[in-house]
Amino acid sequence: MSTQHFLTLRDLEASTLKALITRAIELKSIRRKGESHEPLHNKTLGMIFDKSSTRTRVSFETGMTLLGGHAIFLSPRDTQLGRGELIEDSARVLSSMVDIIMIRTFSHELVERFAANSRVPIINGLTDEYHPCQLLADMQTFHEHRGSIQGKTVTWVGDGNNMCHSYINAAVQFDFNLKIACPKGYEPDAKILAAGKNHAEIIHNPLTAARHSDLIVTDVWASMGQEEEQKARELAFKDYQVNATLMEQAKPDALFMHCLPAHREEEVSTEVLEGPQSVIWDEAENRLHAQNALLEFLLT
Repeated sequence: MSTQHFLTLRDLEASTLKALITRAIELKSIRRKGESHEPLHNKTLGMIFDKSSTRTRVSFETGMTLLGGHAIFLSPRDTQLGRGELIEDSARVLSSMVDIIMIRTFSHELVERFAANSRVPIINGLTDEYHPCQLLADMQTFHEHRGSIQGKTVTWVGDGNNMCHSYINAAVQFDFNLKIACPKGYEPDAKILAAGKNHAEIIHNPLTAARHSDLIVTDVWASMGQEEEQKARELAFKDYQVNATLMEQAKPDALFMHCLPAHREEEVSTEVLEGPQSVIWDEAENRLHAQNALLEFLLT
């Protein structure tokens, strides 16, 4: 039997993803009741970080503790990964010692190579192409506030980046309509968009794209590794801020999400970020619960 990895949302069946959301909500309730639930006793998660993180590290490390297991933080500065050891060799060694591995890095190909040589499940904690764990949290958050997202309309505002790519995948797997508002030249990958079939479309005008939407989502204009492009991106995205005017185009009960960290008054106004339609703090907390459901699934 082949090892089940989680590199993108397309690695799992739609029914499995929906079951994970249900389980995440159950695990959240268990924690809030103060009940003990430790199905991962004596299990170890190896966490490989090439990119800095707040939410990813804290949620995975805390999650393993809550589930009765242990997490090890690994960075290129203190492992052979940063000294030229082959990815394939590192995968073989680490997967012989730990039970599951999470990788947060730049190249998606690196994660794929690691998974191809690992005997244990690999979780994509973020790459330049995808951020599937964040989408589990987002889908959980929407479900908690509005019920099923199936058939709803979601508008992505901003760069056609890893979050946008994962929203395209989510549109297929959770069966909702995705409108992508991005400047010309900053569209999502053409192949990923094409794989979105009839679920995703590009509408360059953000106000038009936001009309009648149930959920508005955005991200920073310059992601990690793109800092040198900050000024150019500020000019390209100046009309793509999620503010009160844009939110007025959406449905009155539309939600706002952002994976954080946010640059206030750039991609989103403080008024929206802190406003009544924003569910970003629930969204951030749900990284813990959604990933716990994923860890439990992959290991039990």
